[in-house]
Amino acid sequence: MSFRFNDFMENYAGEIGGQFSEYDKSKSVIIVPLKDTRYQAVLGLMKFNDQFNKTSIEFSSKVCPASDDIDFRRLTMENARTCYAKFVLVDDYIKVEGCAFLESIQEEGLKDIIQEVAQTADKWEFKMTGLDVN
Repeated sequence: MSFRFNDFMENYAGEIGGQFSEYDKSKSVIIVPLKDTRYQAVLGLMKFNDQFNKTSIEFSSKVCPASDDIDFRRLTMENARTCYAKFVLVDDYIKVEGCAFLESIQEEGLKDIIQEVAQTADKWEFKMTGLDVN
């Protein structure tokens, strides 16, 4: 039986009281409710990893636009404090990403990744901008 990615995402959004939107069969987003009436959008993407010849699931969330005044060393050091979530720079935007190979993780682990990505991105979005934008 194959993994039904968007069914998982939609069910998890319902479980946590979030919102779900599907882009296509391998890409969707959950608006994750957090404490203090804050929310964070987490994009999920199921894709084939050519380097390892396996299907992976990647979750990402925007933090803020990159700028010269951001302490990238501090963000890199923060990567050591998380299990799955890591800061990355994509298209001049700081994001938090977490991923796993589908064959080696269960649904509870995917839920953990979504929560860690959402909470880490929200924490740093607030630290860097003082806002709840993403």
